Amino acid sequence: MTTTTDAPAAATERGLNRLDAVTAHVRAVLARGGADMAQLGVPDRRTDDTGDAWDRIAAPKARAAQAAWKNSMIDAAHEEYLRFRFADLDDNQSPNKLRQWLDTLLAAKKSGGRPSHLNAIMPGNVGSGKTTALCALGNEAADMGLRALMVKHSAYLTWRRPDSAPHNLTTHQVRTRFITCDLLILDEVCGEMDTVASEFARRETIDLIDARVAAGRPTAYSTNLHRRRTKERPLPGIAEILGERFLSRMEHSAFLVPVVGPDRRRPAQQLDW
Repeated sequence: MTTTTDAPAAATERGLNRLDAVTAHVRAVLARGGADMAQLGVPDRRTDDTGDAWDRIAAPKARAAQAAWKNSMIDAAHEEYLRFRFADLDDNQSPNKLRQWLDTLLAAKKSGGRPSHLNAIMPGNVGSGKTTALCALGNEAADMGLRALMVKHSAYLTWRRPDSAPHNLTTHQVRTRFITCDLLILDEVCGEMDTVASEFARRETIDLIDARVAAGRPTAYSTNLHRRRTKERPLPGIAEILGERFLSRMEHSAFLVPVVGPDRRRPAQQLDW
């Protein structure tokens, strides 16, 4: 006697994926990681409507750059600044200078060369709008596909100590992240420092900037301090706090973008207390 049985259903008929199938979930994971989806035959849906930026860099990599920028802004507690662009700045914040500098950074990135000005220094009094201007710069840079990161100087120094960084990053990963990004915005240089910095702070700051200068990677700085103490300005400056060596690295191939203006956070009517 012979018996017959139905042949087992194909894997796809039973709701399973073929071993060589690239599912929508896998494609999404690859895209978030910056993979070149064109290699999988997935059309780039953004090339038609995003203009020249996507000619310079693959769309998935640009999306990854935007995600990295946004995450750094969240870590810096500046998420509310993600909405600012050059068009939102006033003349005191020098949007045209920042736009021209960004154009040179994009051209250098495309050609593999070094920008004519490697660093931008934005000094100004407390509340004058420095951080807003540099966040607008970072937002525009990320929109154009550059891997920009924002970090406060004091936060970087804290994260370089063991078990102090967010997301369980090691001290080595923290250093690598901020050395290798296309554009670093180092906010509030010497913030919370009113005397000579510790040996640790000097060493870590100089190491970061030395590595970026050597690699030709641009950095934008904001600070409330002057470059050094003078008779007219008796308070300690950058040179007194972090040393002449750091000041030299900071000013290497740099241009100045001072922000002059009143404290924008101060209420129109002074509080009586």
